[in-house]
Amino acid sequence: MKFHRTQTAENPRTMRRRVRWFGILAGLAAVAIALAVGGGMPQAQNNPLHNSPEIVRAPDSNQVNDINRQQVERQNFEAANAERKKQMSQESAKLLKLAAALKAEVDKNDKDALPPGAMRKADEIEKLAHSVKEKMQLTVGPS
Repeated sequence: MKFHRTQTAENPRTMRRRVRWFGILAGLAAVAIALAVGGGMPQAQNNPLHNSPEIVRAPDSNQVNDINRQQVERQNFEAANAERKKQMSQESAKLLKLAAALKAEVDKNDKDALPPGAMRKADEIEKLAHSVKEKMQLTVGPS
């Protein structure tokens, strides 16, 4: 019994594709091995942050004073904002109360004529509303 070896005639285009993919995979494997052996990405030898004595040095008295001053300014800033928010809340409540009183007074009287104190209350409401608006826009920050 004779066994004949049959040759498969592959398309030359298919062979080129296989060779190309094999080359790409071999290249990727070589890069992966090089990165694994080399320890990852190459680092600069003259890295100023790596060897800088300023980073490991303790702050001097001027820097400590600056840091303390910034902390005090931040605390003052937070206290001023808290006070401003408290005042806005109180003025908003007063504004709501005045507006409700004015509405009740206008509704109670004749629709064609304004009550005598209505203009005074309207002016007070306008001033208070302007004050609240200004406080809302106000930004207090450390200098």
